[in-house]
Amino acid sequence: MSYETITVDTDSDGIALVTIDLPGVSMNVWNEALMRDFSAFVDDFAANDEIKGAVITSGKASGFLAGADLRMLGGVKASSITEAFESAFGLNAMLRKLETSGHPAKALQNGQAHAKPVAAAVNGLALGGGLELVLACHHRVIADNPKIQLGVPEVQVGLLPGGGGTQRIPRLAGLQNAAMMATQGKPIDPNTAKSYGIIQEIVPAEEVVAKAKEWVKANPKVTQPWDKKGFKYPGGGGAMDPRAVQFFMAANAMAQSQAQHNYPAIQAILSCLYEGSIVPFDTAIRIESKYFTKLLSGPTSRNMIRTLFINKQAAEKGEQRPKDVPATDIKRVGVLGAGMMGAGIAYVTAKGGMDVVLLDRDLDYAEKGKAYSAKIVEKGVSRGKVTKEKGEALLARITPTTDYNDLKDVDMIIEAVFEDPDVKSDVIKKAEAVIGKDVIFASNTSTLPITGLAKYSERPDQFIGIHFFSPVDKMPLVEIIPGDKSGDRSLATALDYVRQIKKTPIVVKDTRGFYTNRVVPPYLGEAMIMVQEGIKPALIENAAKSLGMPVGPLALTDETSLSLGHMLMQSTKKELGDQYKPSGNEELLEKMVVTLGRHGRKSGGGFYEYPEGGKKHLWQGLSEHFPVADEQPSVEEVKERLLYAQLVPAAQCFAEGIVSDPQSADLGAIFGWGFAPWTGGPMSHIDTIGMETFVRKAESLAQKYGARFNPPQSFRDMAKAGDKLYGKAA
Repeated sequence: MSYETITVDTDSDGIALVTIDLPGVSMNVWNEALMRDFSAFVDDFAANDEIKGAVITSGKASGFLAGADLRMLGGVKASSITEAFESAFGLNAMLRKLETSGHPAKALQNGQAHAKPVAAAVNGLALGGGLELVLACHHRVIADNPKIQLGVPEVQVGLLPGGGGTQRIPRLAGLQNAAMMATQGKPIDPNTAKSYGIIQEIVPAEEVVAKAKEWVKANPKVTQPWDKKGFKYPGGGGAMDPRAVQFFMAANAMAQSQAQHNYPAIQAILSCLYEGSIVPFDTAIRIESKYFTKLLSGPTSRNMIRTLFINKQAAEKGEQRPKDVPATDIKRVGVLGAGMMGAGIAYVTAKGGMDVVLLDRDLDYAEKGKAYSAKIVEKGVSRGKVTKEKGEALLARITPTTDYNDLKDVDMIIEAVFEDPDVKSDVIKKAEAVIGKDVIFASNTSTLPITGLAKYSERPDQFIGIHFFSPVDKMPLVEIIPGDKSGDRSLATALDYVRQIKKTPIVVKDTRGFYTNRVVPPYLGEAMIMVQEGIKPALIENAAKSLGMPVGPLALTDETSLSLGHMLMQSTKKELGDQYKPSGNEELLEKMVVTLGRHGRKSGGGFYEYPEGGKKHLWQGLSEHFPVADEQPSVEEVKERLLYAQLVPAAQCFAEGIVSDPQSADLGAIFGWGFAPWTGGPMSHIDTIGMETFVRKAESLAQKYGARFNPPQSFRDMAKAGDKLYGKAA
């Protein structure tokens, strides 16, 4: 029998070596072709008496199997719930047949039948459905490499392990370990997996197949632990075991305190663990598939898969890149300005394999910029995340300098100097005097329009904006901003560069603040308006976290700095003159920054206090200047205001073409400022609640709190027409 995605070589002992190796891709995943091929092999394996056992391994150096192809899941369309369930149950049914050799569970329990031995020879990462395949094997041999990841990360896209993971892991590792793995989605290393009882052997990489075959030969008749009579959960399980009862009471509270009830997958995983622990295994995996089907048909997983996987991957592969422009091989980059942003850009560029010329007006500043990378490398080495040799090689790629002549051989320039047009004009002219005529010049400005800055360039068609987020080494999003005269080659080169540093790009329109800085200030501003209204700061912060934001808006304001907000307010007033429209925060910013000298975290404190060696806490003196009102709104009211303070500006940016598609708006929100990931992003969330509901609620908030909540006219028109941002099929 021939297969497209696997090879099967049966030796003279009747042991089949099954090697998974999907053609044309760097990593094995469960896709339709592999499901078809592997199912055919399992059928043959169960029925063919000449095959005595099997060893399953991978032909990829990248790893064993990375789980399901989420594009396949994201595109699932079923005509009925029964059809959807049967589709979801497919992997479970196949893996169950593999571990039982097709024998009924009762026959295995009574000793009337035995399964053929199957061993996993794991040479690299096994995640999601990849680990579930490993768990369905009777023996598991893993390569001795602490960097190998074993885990079930499905919760991160709103799903649960759908190939028996919620049932085999607790039966091997106990309920507590299973709950931690499945509800958090974090992978474990081989040694941890062995201590859990998930794997049996850790051997040198070159021995994994031989050791697996050795075990298969020595164990011709096998039965999984859960198919043996009298099986007991390690650490207790079931409805009556007091250890299990205590665990479920605590686990539910702990998990939901972190998730704020925003992720249905967490509740479904805990339900699978509980219900599965009190029924036979064959019933348990059907329960798992029931919950998997429910999640897959719900909006949370659909939105998360679409944004966090499908659209993110498309953006990173250059979906918005001009197709007819040849790829640029960027080897050497000049970074102008070695401050916090420039230093971070230098680090990610060197990490991406490029040489960096880090230029500043003073050599001490340039050296300090390189020292930023040295600190990151030092921390990585101490934690075992990077070898000393690789760290030293990264640092060797960064050359601090004050001499513009050192830029003569660069393939690209990224300017990250002070947000002042005069300063930027100076460095643009000095750099262009020495760089090659074809070199693309990018500005990391966060507020100044690119078209205006391009006027200082002698080659505006080669001038473009690349807006990083702080801290550069941690923030995944990059905004690409073509100016009015930016050519296709500048856009293509910018996207090629972002791909090399492995960030997620979105292309946005050239306007003050671009996309993220058009949405974040109104969100932070709404929190400050609430402070002035007398709403308790703790209520504001907790409401935001309950919404799913990583930190509260007041804490985020401290991080970005109140003084920056004050400076931007002043510069916007100056630029717009009589056309300036007050935001409502002028008085607060003036008092906090000018009168009280509270500039934010880096300057000692803002809305929060930051005691040395202690935990940050809200500044108690805030109520002296902004008294707390006697009557407080409900958490839901505050959540609604904070949510719509983001949804409405995001909708306005889409309506004005600042982001050209809902995908970019969603990616920019989640990866730019941490918009609640469970929603899939603001555009996905508007589609989920319905355009009419969004418009009606926004108008209601506008009547109550002000015109800033008014939805765009185009969204009102879409509501009347019954349209969706992601189209009729979304």
